[in-house]
Amino acid sequence: MEPVIIVGSGLAGYTVAREFRKHDKTTQIIMITQDNGDFYSKPMLSNAFAQKKTPEQLVSSPAATMVEQINLTLLAGAKLGGIDVAKRQVDTSLGRYDYSRLVLALGADVVRLPFGGDAADEILSVNDLGDYAHFRKKVSSAKRVVVIGAGLIGCEFANDLLAAGIAPTVVDPMSHPLTALLPESAGLAVKSALQAAGVEWRFGTTVQAVNRADGSDGADGAYRVALADGSVVATDLVLSAVGLRPRTALAREAGLTVNRGIVVDSLGKTSNEDVYALGDCAEYEGAVLPYVLPIMTAARAIAQTLAGTPTAIAFPHMPVSIKTPAHPVSVQPAKAGVAGTWEIAVSEDAGLKLLFTDETGTLRGFVLTGARTVERAAIVKLLG
Repeated sequence: MEPVIIVGSGLAGYTVAREFRKHDKTTQIIMITQDNGDFYSKPMLSNAFAQKKTPEQLVSSPAATMVEQINLTLLAGAKLGGIDVAKRQVDTSLGRYDYSRLVLALGADVVRLPFGGDAADEILSVNDLGDYAHFRKKVSSAKRVVVIGAGLIGCEFANDLLAAGIAPTVVDPMSHPLTALLPESAGLAVKSALQAAGVEWRFGTTVQAVNRADGSDGADGAYRVALADGSVVATDLVLSAVGLRPRTALAREAGLTVNRGIVVDSLGKTSNEDVYALGDCAEYEGAVLPYVLPIMTAARAIAQTLAGTPTAIAFPHMPVSIKTPAHPVSVQPAKAGVAGTWEIAVSEDAGLKLLFTDETGTLRGFVLTGARTVERAAIVKLLG
């Protein structure tokens, strides 16, 4: 049998490989990655600076260790040129490889908005270990950082910068943070707590341009960030955290069905019988799930299917934890299309508890903030 090829060496790719090897000891696994193949926790990138973690310290297992433990062939530093699903071949900068089954764990790219200004190309973003190394070097001498985006990653970075003694200013067009995940009352609780800790919020406006400082205004800082409301923020660094976009170009070019992500069925299979996808690049029933628990769940199921036991991906309730120590959050969003209402069950300075119930009164989602996050395990058991 031709090898199983896995494209991507992140959590998704390595978990599929590790789980597959539990069921199949002999089939060759080839992992193709444009990185060096070291294994690290990507979610830690947004809260590692305050802990003074170096890029090297974030690596939990070097590539050589992963190769030995899983017994796979690693093609590091390889750029993927294309996929021929008819011939079951993958073209890379290191050669062409045949596969029996192909697993796409491609990840996602940061969304890059078009900004004006002579320093727009100096805006940083952090999406991998190399990005983090560059960010860590630049931010080490900064006193102020403008963070573009008040979503999950933007809020986590803002809290991390605070903990490192750096003053963050967060710019977002919405009225409160985390609008994609939280109802307004919970978002306002996060806003208030982080503001009290030192975050400056600039809501209801957007970044228009980033320019290098010329010294004419007498303010400190290397950059001037011009906002749509006419104000200008002086800063030492600008970090963009406006979201991720699933990597779908290769799949689209190969003729696979693509929507927001690479569309997969209940087995993690794409529109081609021999190609699977998971992680940040995949779309499950219209949803992209760029979180750890969905990745682990999908990887285990796909590994069993690859080993000859078709196994549907059955996502359990998977609350999302937001790493903002100033006011932590655990949220179980209701599934898209489920009608219902949010109600505040507990509201106090120490934290909020919000419950989402459907039209039958069944609990479908929740938000816990602050001290209330300790109730996560108990409330998950009550979900319908």
